[in-house]
Amino acid sequence: MRLVVQRVTKATVHIEQKVYAEIGTGLCILIGIEEDDNESDADWLATKVAGLRIFSDQQGLMNLSVNDTKGELMIISQFTLFASTKKGNRPSFIKSARPEKAIPLYEYFIRKLEGIVKVVIKTGRFGADMQINLINDGPVTIIIDSKLKE
Repeated sequence: MRLVVQRVTKATVHIEQKVYAEIGTGLCILIGIEEDDNESDADWLATKVAGLRIFSDQQGLMNLSVNDTKGELMIISQFTLFASTKKGNRPSFIKSARPEKAIPLYEYFIRKLEGIVKVVIKTGRFGADMQINLINDGPVTIIIDSKLKE
């Protein structure tokens, strides 16, 4: 599983030109699921995101987690995170999990993270054509891959 975690002051998801979900200060997370991902990948990532200290404390240092700040969370599925551009100019998405595997893992990740951060997580709609508007705070953007536990 691969995440793009963005610290935001605001994020909104539009589907069919209507606001579907929105959050204030918190994290907007794009999630890509690969064919060989499983619940242990989701468990590790949920714990990592919940504890990620990327919010500023009173001294302006990144010492606080989304839990510490009582921030909001938005999670958006994005199969293009596993795009391969190795050959030619047209990306291949062969490594991305098919919906029958990806949807249950996506939903599992959301439930797991909700259990840790104790807030309702806003989402997009899996497979929908979505427009995401956000204000990246900092900017702070971090990529986390469950197969590259650095």
